[in-house]
Amino acid sequence: MDLAELTTLRLGGPARAVIDATDEVTLLGAVRVADEAGDPLLVVGGGSNLVVADEGVDGTVVRVLTSGLRVESDACSGVSVTVQAGEPWDAFVAHSVDQGWVGVEALSGIPGAVGATPIQNVGAYGQDVAQTIASVRTWDRHDRTVRTFANAQCDFSYRHSRFKAAPQRYVVLDVTFQLAPGDLGAPVAYAELARALDVEVGERAPLRAVRDAVLALRRGKGMVLDVDDHDTWSAGSFFTNPMLDPAAAAALPEGAPRFEQPDGSVKTSAAWLIQRAGFERGHGTGRAALSDKHVLALTNRGGATTRELLDLAREIRDGVQRDFGVTLVPEPVLVGCRL
Repeated sequence: MDLAELTTLRLGGPARAVIDATDEVTLLGAVRVADEAGDPLLVVGGGSNLVVADEGVDGTVVRVLTSGLRVESDACSGVSVTVQAGEPWDAFVAHSVDQGWVGVEALSGIPGAVGATPIQNVGAYGQDVAQTIASVRTWDRHDRTVRTFANAQCDFSYRHSRFKAAPQRYVVLDVTFQLAPGDLGAPVAYAELARALDVEVGERAPLRAVRDAVLALRRGKGMVLDVDDHDTWSAGSFFTNPMLDPAAAAALPEGAPRFEQPDGSVKTSAAWLIQRAGFERGHGTGRAALSDKHVLALTNRGGATTRELLDLAREIRDGVQRDFGVTLVPEPVLVGCRL
């Protein structure tokens, strides 16, 4: 099987073996067998954050397809819900909104599986999963044991975690979220979303309205999967927003976005830098191009190769470096290839 069939970019060559793990026993068994044999292993969830080489993977691919959730409710602490790693993320968000569980509504429309969300500390529109994750249960491939990490042990930061720092060590088995009951979403923390909801930043809006607004915003940027829309044949935002020291942030041109962070760093906008470096929506050579809707998404227009996509990514990275002295960092995981 070509991994192009398992990724939202629809790119990637063949794997030697693909195992569908629909339960935890099968998942752990496949990982153990590969590790004991010294066989290269790639664990795949929704495939929405992967860029796989055209040559594919000379090893075993395990698809995490575990499903189900377990709910515990406490009047003081809210709702505790444990979700299997293979559950589709947006299905969990939709269920949370239907149940009146507050805390993940602004993360609507994000593709992929629940198990991937703590690895990248997935976030959008002023929310990230670190705000609601209580614990992450994993298989530690080094110690060959099940290990559970409380939120404070996950080392969450912007698009980062202890799991991303050691990408070959942990296989996420399930994630426990702590959500508040209510009809209103969490205080809106993102100006674009606040405008769409006709509220001020810091105010709240009905859960359903927040989800609907986020889905509309994401569709407008080609960030909700649609097989007929090549703008969604992507890995989402390809570059993270740069985190700069104060001196580097001060050196940016007047008008560049600057968001001071609690640790003293300054976040700026990758999209702003890309556009100001001369890369507009649709820029590309044909089969690999920037989205027609959003400059942060690198897309497969049909028939592209991973090499072509990475050539485009290098062009953009180098252009931003040349004009602003800022090195953009890719957000997806690169498998068998590099930028």
